[in-house]
Amino acid sequence: RRPYRELFVVLAFAIGAGVAVKTAQSMALDDNVFARNASLFVLPFLAGYFAWKRRMTPISVAALLVPFVAAAVVLNVFPFVENGSTEVIAAIHAPIALWFVVGVAYVGGQWRSGRRRMDFIRFTGEWIVYLTLLALGGGVLIGLTLGAFDALGTDAEWLVEDWVLPFGAPGAVLVAAWLVEAKQNVVENIAPVLTRVFTPITTVMLLVLLVAFATNGSVVDVDRNLLILMDLILVVVLGLLLYAISARDPNLPPDLFDRLQLVLVISALAVDLLMLAAMLSRIAEFGFTPNKVAALGLNLVLLVNLAWSARLLLAFLRGRRRFGSTERWQTGYLPVFGLWSAVVVCALPPIFDFA
Repeated sequence: RRPYRELFVVLAFAIGAGVAVKTAQSMALDDNVFARNASLFVLPFLAGYFAWKRRMTPISVAALLVPFVAAAVVLNVFPFVENGSTEVIAAIHAPIALWFVVGVAYVGGQWRSGRRRMDFIRFTGEWIVYLTLLALGGGVLIGLTLGAFDALGTDAEWLVEDWVLPFGAPGAVLVAAWLVEAKQNVVENIAPVLTRVFTPITTVMLLVLLVAFATNGSVVDVDRNLLILMDLILVVVLGLLLYAISARDPNLPPDLFDRLQLVLVISALAVDLLMLAAMLSRIAEFGFTPNKVAALGLNLVLLVNLAWSARLLLAFLRGRRRFGSTERWQTGYLPVFGLWSAVVVCALPPIFDFA
């Protein structure tokens, strides 16, 4: 497809997402309702762009719409208690579950293909890089513009809040995806370098946190905010691992970076086990809550992934397995994250009476 034509299509989808956000904003929706539905204003348009680019059939496109419609029904029909835990975890996990629907569109419906799943992992890492750059650049530009208007004695904040952000933020999501597709040779030089830089830093940080966590004393007394932070760190570790695997040539022999990755995975596994012990202790003492169940499920999902990843990486370093087995494990396990996110959105709220 001609580059300019594709750019116009991307801009059309970006404008559509902006109109959806602006329409919701003009309806004066409650902040909680807006937050729950935020992903539904943008991700269907991103999926639509990939469906157009991959030339998916009308039946396949209709099938893509089903999860979005189902999510809209669940998020807006469930009688959530205002500011309740189930509402918050549903709002957090809905974009994650729907991102996998975008992945189905990205691979052109070939969701059973391990190679195409790995392409989607690679795309996700590169998309995050571009989206971050766009957000930083946009933030600087907005700041300079507001400063200039302020020096002139003109208030321009309303323009940013009412028009620039509602169209700019969704537009950045679409444009970042287009940049990944159009400029892959550029980001392919950036993202692997970032992975190699942050992997050793993250490993050291994990080891330090592991020592601090282990010497804390009672796992029951561990601060709840620390548990949440550690969960986020483990997700970052998984992201680094996935992208490093996707960017590696499977035919190359083991090197120092592969050994460093094994240390990273084992450290993350140890942290995960300590967190599970802390969570189970808190559950035994204080009982189940939606947040605890969601966090416990995530840690169990991560535990299985990290444990088997460590085993496969160790076998690869010892020359007993090819690196391709690690790739196949990650691509085969990928849907588990989407399924767990869907369970959190659809099942946990009614189980806990939408509290």
